[in-house]
Amino acid sequence: MRTHHTIALAAAAATALLALTGCSDPDADHAGMSDESKPKPSASAPASTPTADPGATQSAAGIPPSPAPAQRAIYLAALNKIDPEIVGGDDDKAISRGLNQCQSMKDEKDPTKRVESTNRRFTGPNHPDGFGPTKAAFILAAVQTNLCPTY
Repeated sequence: MRTHHTIALAAAAATALLALTGCSDPDADHAGMSDESKPKPSASAPASTPTADPGATQSAAGIPPSPAPAQRAIYLAALNKIDPEIVGGDDDKAISRGLNQCQSMKDEKDPTKRVESTNRRFTGPNHPDGFGPTKAAFILAAVQTNLCPTY
């Protein structure tokens, strides 16, 4: 399932990049201008490459934006209340796992499967196979409430 989303994300990024760059003749913008009046490329200036907005690409893939600092603190506190090993001192990893869980929840509406995927995604040194269905359900609730309430 992750491979499918990764491919979709890469395709969306490539499409956005192609849409931004277009397919035009570089000299067409300067039609009728002599060679002397055309802007000359600078050897010292780096070529600028338009990039797709990462927020738009993430949104298209079903990944919500990173939470604001206050919401982030509430989410991490909720996970720590369930079990401190869920965060385990790595706040960014807990946020990333939560955002990825949001992405998989967008397409999965079956509550049982959502809990199963949460249990597989959130692991710890003493819980390599997940925290079990009960804690996974609480983790899922924390993710949905704080990171992706519309999913």
